[in-house]
Amino acid sequence: DGRLTFYPGNQTVDLPFINLMKSYGTVFLNAYTNSPICCPSRAAMWSGLFTHLTESWNNFKGLDPNYVTWMDLMEKHGYRTQKYGKLDYTSGHHSVSNRVEAWTRDVDFLLRQEGRPMVNLTGDRKHVRVKEADWRNTDRAVNWIKEEAVNLTQPFVLYLGLNLPHPYPSPYAGENFGSSTFLTSPYWLEKVTYEAIKIPKWSSLSEMHPVDYYSSYTKNCTGEFTKQEVKNIRAFYYAMCAETDAMLGEVISALRDAGLLKKTIVVFTADHGELAMEHRQFYKMSMYEGSSHVPLLVMGPGVKEQQQVPSVVSLVDIYPTMLDIARIPVPQNLSGYSLLPLLRGKADENEVSPRGPRPSWVLSEFHGCNVNSSTYMLRTGKWKYITYSDGHSVLPQLFDLSADPDELTNVAEKFPVVVHSLDKMLRSVVNYPKVSSSVQEYNKRQFISWKQSLGQNYSNVIANLRWHQDWLKEPKKYENAIDKWL
Repeated sequence: DGRLTFYPGNQTVDLPFINLMKSYGTVFLNAYTNSPICCPSRAAMWSGLFTHLTESWNNFKGLDPNYVTWMDLMEKHGYRTQKYGKLDYTSGHHSVSNRVEAWTRDVDFLLRQEGRPMVNLTGDRKHVRVKEADWRNTDRAVNWIKEEAVNLTQPFVLYLGLNLPHPYPSPYAGENFGSSTFLTSPYWLEKVTYEAIKIPKWSSLSEMHPVDYYSSYTKNCTGEFTKQEVKNIRAFYYAMCAETDAMLGEVISALRDAGLLKKTIVVFTADHGELAMEHRQFYKMSMYEGSSHVPLLVMGPGVKEQQQVPSVVSLVDIYPTMLDIARIPVPQNLSGYSLLPLLRGKADENEVSPRGPRPSWVLSEFHGCNVNSSTYMLRTGKWKYITYSDGHSVLPQLFDLSADPDELTNVAEKFPVVVHSLDKMLRSVVNYPKVSSSVQEYNKRQFISWKQSLGQNYSNVIANLRWHQDWLKEPKKYENAIDKWL
């Protein structure tokens, strides 16, 4: 959650290396994902293109494996490149169940798709390495810096993709378990200030926006939660962020020990945030700040120190920025704009890119599971405008983030002129009713071919996906709903 990298969010947990990057570099106060789920977001970051252009509609449909990423271009221009850990831009981690859930989101049924979010404390006060796979990848990156980078005569670019802070799979029956356990050790939990944790306000279920209600239900969050349960989920999530910060610290320390820190640019960001029980949801897949607002910090030579940038930026800006840093010509077809002028603290008019000035808005969109409609978000100034599907069948939302940072009051009906002008601006960027319609067609096609591939087994397989507990109560009813949809 990007808000943890600046005040007041950073009062809840000790993140020493994020703070170090703030002191010696620049923090972006309004950085957003272009799609709040792993694979589509990473597809945008590695391609520099919006989601409706990559057509990365869900967590297993990403970029073509041969797509030329910014790292490929840097390699072509003489950079030594190295990648470790989670990449997920051609396809993300997913089960058959995740796929079917994404394809059938337009079907008129409500089925729980996730395990109820919970916490789990493991080990003792000495247990530092909770997420072992991430630590192994961090060790590999650190060793590469010590053994390879230090001897290079050419410039290098190193990428380390972490899984944390991400809920862990919690085992329960059905095809692939639900990812919904926030797991940490006492060592990390001690870095969290419990008193500073805000318990989010919830609208009553009956007052929720219909798309939010669907998401809350499928994420198994519509039941009763005590204040303590909500506080614990948030605390454990912050503890997982502290563990992530320590991995960042290992990389920074390795660069310093190798004498490379002063001549290396370090970028820290994420594919999406975590709602951690805000708006009666956990996970991502939402345009609310907890899910769509990402961290973005940069430090290194030429980067202004102790700078906070209020401009809205997004992950598609990474591609042109990396090329700009490397002095490689930036392709003109990108959705993003280089952040270099902002990083140097020269956001004035003579720093305008060849493509003209940076737009005053950012776009995020979502087409995957746990949300029963394609969603589009335009953030500009104090406004966040969220619209769905064809723009008519589901009511839009408008939030004034300066007056209502917790996004509790939809003011779309109160400001019809603002809605109209933001909708016009959005349509000038993307013909969203058309995109929504092509996603619906894609979902149907994919579902039909999956169904045909199962033959006689279809009824049994679909009944035993992650939603089995709900489905098995009335299997015929749900099969009929799918037939009606088809």
